[in-house]
Amino acid sequence: MDLDQIDWIKNKKEEDRSVILDVRTEEEYNFGHIKKSILIDIKKPDSFMKAILKLKKNNSYYVYCRSGVRSEMACNLMKANGFLKTYNLVGGFLKWKGEIETI
Repeated sequence: MDLDQIDWIKNKKEEDRSVILDVRTEEEYNFGHIKKSILIDIKKPDSFMKAILKLKKNNSYYVYCRSGVRSEMACNLMKANGFLKTYNLVGGFLKWKGEIETI
């Protein structure tokens, strides 16, 4: 499901078991990322699939990338593999107005 930042944050706060996934590259992640996000680079398909298949399918996943395109693909792949609650951040990190961390 596609959500804007306001609904993405609101829904995440209401979830007991939610995880933020950053599906950008390591370089993009190191430049700046949403606090407490986990990096799983979708541009590395084999490691991406291995990593998501290790995740708990009953959690809620809040997924973002730079603009929203890769995260939408990630949500679709996750849904195809049995994940019920995946939420794509519309506009991605480019539109993010919240706190960020850098490495």
